[in-house]
Formats: sequence, structure tokens, C-alpha cells
Amino acid sequence: MSKSDWNSPAAARRLARRHAAERRFKLIGLGAIVLSLSFLALLLFIMLKNGLGGLDWQFLSGSDSTDASVAGVWGAAKGSLLTMFVTLLLSFPMGVLAAIYLEEFAPRTRWIEWVEVSINNLAAVPSIIFGLLGLAVFINTLGMPRSSPLVGGLTLALMTMPVIVISGRNAIKAVPPSIREAAYGIGASKVQTTFHHVLPLALPGILTGTIIGMARALGETAPLLMIGMRAFVVTPPDGLTAPSSVLPMQIFLWSDEIDKAFVQNTSAAIIVLLVFLLAMNGLAIYLRNKFEVRW
Repeated sequence: MSKSDWNSPAAARRLARRHAAERRFKLIGLGAIVLSLSFLALLLFIMLKNGLGGLDWQFLSGSDSTDASVAGVWGAAKGSLLTMFVTLLLSFPMGVLAAIYLEEFAPRTRWIEWVEVSINNLAAVPSIIFGLLGLAVFINTLGMPRSSPLVGGLTLALMTMPVIVISGRNAIKAVPPSIREAAYGIGASKVQTTFHHVLPLALPGILTGTIIGMARALGETAPLLMIGMRAFVVTPPDGLTAPSSVLPMQIFLWSDEIDKAFVQNTSAAIIVLLVFLLAMNGLAIYLRNKFEVRW
């Protein structure tokens, strides 16, 4: 194309249309961000307006009660902490090891392809299906205690592990092949290369995916409803097998109360849950920035 063609009226019109399309795209993107943040700001405003007055030491250190004035959130918060502990203890090592095997060691056979497809499908399965699985396997078959953080953690671990496997495989795949080739060049074995070089470099992506999966598990109610964590528990759990509730389930129970005094408790519990989620997301950002390697 000659210089005169660039200065022609047709080229000027094409350039103007391109700039107009870019401006429209920027405006649409900005509008989507403003709309999303507006809904979040509205939610926070309503929750703070209704529940901020109920956030006191009595509420934060108490347990469930039929009297809204003495009901507290500590029992459900402790149940959530124990449940998340079991979930992380099981899903993280199993998910990371599965991701390493599938990405670095597994042969490219039809069986492995079927496993990969199954893991991708499991990540999209409705959470209540995992609740039915936990009820059938852990409670009805293995006889584990109903409404306990142990069973809740096992059920949520089944739901979280496919997410960790997928994020782990993507993080491992993002490590440049030159890292592996350099390790092989100095005589490292396949296992040494994977665990001493590839895994540390993929750790930021794995940890970020893990925290996001854990944050999703923290807000789940459907699978825990199926294993009986809707129970009315007046004392905080003293172990992994003790009866317990969790924050989302406690919010659900209080929102269903006839007494209008529980409206403040519901909003205050939502604030506690949001702080919990923000803390987990903040931890994910910190870990990603701490271990991130720029190529």
C-alpha cells in the first residue's frame, strides 16, 4: 500500500471507525465494571446498615439460640474453620499430586483422556450432587457421625479437588520447557525436575486456584444440607466429629426465623462471612505476589 493510500479519505474513514469501535468497547467494559461494583456496594450498604449494630462481643463469641438477643456466630464460625481445615488437608495434596501425574508422568492413553474429561466434568457438577454422594458414602455406608465437620470437610473436598487439579495442571503447563531442559541437562531425573524445579515455579498458580476453590466451598450450603449440618447446635464443636453448623447454614436458618429480631443477626453473620471470604482472597493475592516469578 502506497503512502497516498494511507492518506486517502477511505483510509481515514476506516481509522475513524476503528477508533469509534475501541471507544465503544471501552465504554461497555467500564459500564460492566461499574454495574458489578454497584451491586456489591449496594449489598455491603444494606448489610452494614442492618447488621453493624449487632456486631458485638456477645454476638461474635456466642452460639445459636432461640433468643435473638443472645444468639451468636462463634459456633458456626468454628464449625466453618474445622470444615475448611479438613477440606484443605485432603483436597490440596490429592489435587496437586493428581495434577502433577496427569501433566508430567501420565502416558497419553485413552484411559488418561477419559480421566481428564471426567475431572473437567466433575468441576461443573452441581454441588448438591456431592452432598448426596457424601450422604451415601460417608454417613450411610461408612457410618461417620452426621452433621460433623469431618463429614462436611470430606464432602467439600470431593467438590474442591477437581478445581485444584485443573488450576494445578494449568500452572504446571505454564512453566517454560527450558526449565525442564536445563534440569535434564545437569543430570536431574524426571522426579527431581518436577518436584525441585517445576512445582516451586507453578506454586503461585496452584495456591491461587486452591484458595479460590476453598472460598467457593466456604459459601456452599446445598451439600452440607444433605449431610445434616442444618442441626440446631447450642455449643461450639469441640472436635472434628462433634455436631456442628457452618456460617452459610447459620445464615440460612436465621433468615427463615419468624422473629424479626433475627434480621439483624442474619445481616451481621453475612458481614462475618464476607470478612472471612475477603481474608481468604487477600491471602491468595499475597501468596501469588510472594511466590510469583516473572519470566
